[in-house]
Amino acid sequence: MKLIRTVAAVIGVASVLTACGGSGSDAAKSLGITDPEIHFVHAIPGGPAVDFLVNGAAPGGQTNINYLGVTNFTNINTGSTNVAYASTGTTTALASGNFPDAANGHEYTVLALPGLTAPGIGLIDDPFDKGLLSNDARVRAFNASANATNLDIYIVPSGTNINGVSPTMAGVSFSNAVPASGQDSLYLSGGTYVAIVTAAGSKTAIFQSATFSLANNADWLVTTVPIAGTLSQLLPGQIHLLVAQGGNTGTPAVELSNTLTGQ
Repeated sequence: MKLIRTVAAVIGVASVLTACGGSGSDAAKSLGITDPEIHFVHAIPGGPAVDFLVNGAAPGGQTNINYLGVTNFTNINTGSTNVAYASTGTTTALASGNFPDAANGHEYTVLALPGLTAPGIGLIDDPFDKGLLSNDARVRAFNASANATNLDIYIVPSGTNINGVSPTMAGVSFSNAVPASGQDSLYLSGGTYVAIVTAAGSKTAIFQSATFSLANNADWLVTTVPIAGTLSQLLPGQIHLLVAQGGNTGTPAVELSNTLTGQ
């Protein structure tokens, strides 16, 4: 639970953040004094364009979303919030869910997921408890691969032998996040990394990215998705890794390339 700060403390922290170049918006979220925010990620390879629905209606800018689409955060009311997505131009839900108690200062993410028999939905409640003076990047993983029951994900410097390290995010099960919904994201220092994915408990990579830069203060959701037509198997190269950035940049998710030999 977020601590209650006094107005004097808020003013003092805001002045420090301004002097240090920090984000006043992040500070306000950490203090729990902003409205709840929500956004949508389309993570169904080859899926149709969809509209994102909040309490039965599409918020502004949350329609006609294609695969890899990541919508900007939009404010919502506190309390019970129904979410869904539907084929563009309709309100017939392809999949739906509910956040029972949307709270101030929290970020909410809704994902359209591929499934073995029907589209699915993923829900993440992020309490955003970032330290007021921290500039670390925030990272969370989500498994949207119906062909991958449980995965370990490593975000490590290039050249790291994963036999000697623990997964950054372990046991990411299908349709779930690590850290779990309701828990704060992980924090990593900005820098240059690679992403390596294995079956849970294994050290044999099924995915390894090229090097990438993780910026200070970034807000990343790293999502595994199956390659279209491969839902029945889990082999090297049979998943993609998407990076969806939080905020209001309108930046689509990026597919990290797999560098494993022959993929």
